[in-house]
Amino acid sequence: MEALKKNPKWKGRRGPVVLVIMDGVGYGKYKEGDAVADSKMNNLDAIKAKSAHTRLKAHGKAVGLPSDDDMGNSEVGHNAIGCGRVFDQGAALVSASISSGAMFTGQAWKDVVSGVKGTTGTLHFIGLFSDGNVHSHIDHLKAMLKQAASEGVKKARLHILFDGRDVGETSALDYVDPFEAFLAEMNASGVDYRIASGGGRMWITMDRYGADWSMVDRGWNVHVLGKGRQFASAREAVETYRKEIPGIIDQDLKEFVIAEGGKPIGTIEDGDSVVLFNFRGDRALELTAAFEQDAFDKFDRVRRPKVRYAGMMEYDGDLHVPARYLVSPPAIDRTMGEYLAATGVRSLAISETQKYGHVTYFFNGNRTGKFDEKLEDYVEVKSDVVPFEQRPWMKCAEITDKVLEAIGSGKYDFIRLNFPNGDMVGHTGVYQAVVCSMEAMDLQLGRLAKAVQKAGGVMVLSADHGNSDDMYEHDKKTGASVRKEDGSFKAKTSHSLNPVPCIVFDPESKGEYADAVGEGSLKTGLGISSLAASTIELLGYLPPADYDPSVFSFK
Repeated sequence: MEALKKNPKWKGRRGPVVLVIMDGVGYGKYKEGDAVADSKMNNLDAIKAKSAHTRLKAHGKAVGLPSDDDMGNSEVGHNAIGCGRVFDQGAALVSASISSGAMFTGQAWKDVVSGVKGTTGTLHFIGLFSDGNVHSHIDHLKAMLKQAASEGVKKARLHILFDGRDVGETSALDYVDPFEAFLAEMNASGVDYRIASGGGRMWITMDRYGADWSMVDRGWNVHVLGKGRQFASAREAVETYRKEIPGIIDQDLKEFVIAEGGKPIGTIEDGDSVVLFNFRGDRALELTAAFEQDAFDKFDRVRRPKVRYAGMMEYDGDLHVPARYLVSPPAIDRTMGEYLAATGVRSLAISETQKYGHVTYFFNGNRTGKFDEKLEDYVEVKSDVVPFEQRPWMKCAEITDKVLEAIGSGKYDFIRLNFPNGDMVGHTGVYQAVVCSMEAMDLQLGRLAKAVQKAGGVMVLSADHGNSDDMYEHDKKTGASVRKEDGSFKAKTSHSLNPVPCIVFDPESKGEYADAVGEGSLKTGLGISSLAASTIELLGYLPPADYDPSVFSFK
């Protein structure tokens, strides 16, 4: 890797460049439900008023997703920010692989099918059960079931994770009912394909970054061991829990096991095959570890069945996890982090557990570890293991404490941090908690601005996608807010399609790259992938020629 060349038009500032990723904070389209605009963001407003700023695209094709109807997410967002270019991402790669048939000619697919074909074994599918297209897509599952049937697989069991986060918060039955009809049609041809277990994605299975292994433990019990509350169908489970726990949303639905005569219909046994059909890696790594690791101490597996296990994609390119996967992930190379390390730039990456992997692993192009141990420091602030609406401020103050110390030390040229508040609390759908989370973060932005000004640095405020800016469901035709039967607004828990900020707070600016402060003083029409070239330029270097353009036009 070659070092970056000095920028003859810009020498940089005397202090560090601080990139603040306000996760899930965008510019709302609607007045009702825009918790960002509804919050008292006095510090952010003051910073913006004296800074050059613009808006960046953070969804759809701008971050490598199939279409502009696809919402952005933290994984692809941090990929784009960190690598400075747009790569086709998981959803697009999987869809293309299925359409071309390449998935089904690959060795991984052949392995899982041959393991159960012509035997009494079962082919199991575990994954997020929606068309949110962030972690998975239900159409991918349907395509694999059709292919398995065509290849002679007689028995399949599905272990479904309800979404309510990337899709409507109580939309589970909108997926269950049509899918049961789909399975009935398949079973009429002579196969035995059924839903066997499941639960909400934030209650079982889909933990990440080791934040709460008990979720994976619960998932293992229902998916593998068949231990859990029994029901006759997934619909019965959903309806029962909704009746017993008023107001519960899909992501929090409790675990269930489908049983007949008191016996689970889909435990995972020796000789079976298992496919985890999520294509996104962060919430797939822990279940993968439970299936693949010999030395495993996170919970008592009771038994570990001897299966042929495959992930939809390779979830960690450095550790090569899982050992078997159906579709190769995007080959992201030459990230900003790698260039900065080669140039001798001293860097710090910091967030709390919920987003620590985003400012490290995803930011570095799905790469675990550092590029240079001497030049890079990574700091994880441990997240609270409580529902986010109960601690909406999360760890933004503790993160800021450490960043202020880092700025004052003079040790770093570049600091990147993620405040998870707007995303993690936004997903709860609790409006008051989101407002609280925004105002808590705003207090920390004020602290950061003072420290950056004192050090003579530059602070770039942006986001990886929107979320808290769009907290209510809206009618797609009229734009009117959707209300529930009791007259209250229907909460939206998924990401938005809205643009995100790009605010460059540069107290020592002398007009080198903008004629004025305010909207449009930086380039418009760009995506968040332009943050890489922008950061490199602020550090005083020329970005790689093939990086997406910087937001600056230097005089």
